[in-house]
Amino acid sequence: MDARELYRRWIDELWNGSVEVAAELVTPDFVGHWPDRDVHGPAELAAIIDETHGMLDVLSFVIEVGPLVDGDLVAGRWRGRGAQDGNPVTFVGNDLLRVADGRFAEYWVASLPLP
Repeated sequence: MDARELYRRWIDELWNGSVEVAAELVTPDFVGHWPDRDVHGPAELAAIIDETHGMLDVLSFVIEVGPLVDGDLVAGRWRGRGAQDGNPVTFVGNDLLRVADGRFAEYWVASLPLP
């Protein structure tokens, strides 16, 4: 799978709640770097996505920019929308991922809520 399609599946399928595809999209030794923790492997990644979906109602993500590919690196910008306690919540983020053997091996994310 090409890196652009891999990123589209990362957002459109995985982050939109189809966590069963995690093992298809990331390597067994995957490491995701969040500002407050590191996540290891597809199962831990699926758990953090489930945790995120559990905090908000009707959570969805769309790609706004990219994916941009340079060698084994993929970058993209996304927007997430959901609701918490009946109030709309919107946040944006930037992803940088490293591809190895057709799957993501490493991930860095920066995100913030919008007012």
